[in-house]
Amino acid sequence: MADDALRLYLERVLPAPPGRVYALNTEPEHLARWWGPNGFSVPSIEVDTRVGGSYCIEMQPPEGDSFFLSGEYRTVEPGTRLAYTFRWESPDPDDRETVVVLSFEALDEESTVLTIDQGDFATEARRALHVQGWSESIDHLEELIARQGQGEP
Repeated sequence: MADDALRLYLERVLPAPPGRVYALNTEPEHLARWWGPNGFSVPSIEVDTRVGGSYCIEMQPPEGDSFFLSGEYRTVEPGTRLAYTFRWESPDPDDRETVVVLSFEALDEESTVLTIDQGDFATEARRALHVQGWSESIDHLEELIARQGQGEP
């Protein structure tokens, strides 16, 4: 399997300007409202969004014990680009630290093309798990943007 086959690449158009989508990805009070696959919640989150800063997200599945993911910010370009390491604590034997790169590109004044590039994964199964998790999470982000457009904080 080619190395690029063990990378995740997703693109989604969101109905908000890049600065807003960036803020929803970096401000803990917003991030906690949409992060995670279907059924998951975020009981706690710590974010220090600066190059060299770290983050830690506690994820609670519908059943079972909560677990954590964490990493360090490598690139912080407000409204444009965000890159950080991504590691599970404690990892599955098939997990390895990956790097996530989020790009925020204005499509027009009220729309952003969000691009997610993550890798390299150790196995196709772990890559597929992340594709599902990101896809469901971005669905939640899109729903949050829609609710906020209707006046919800």
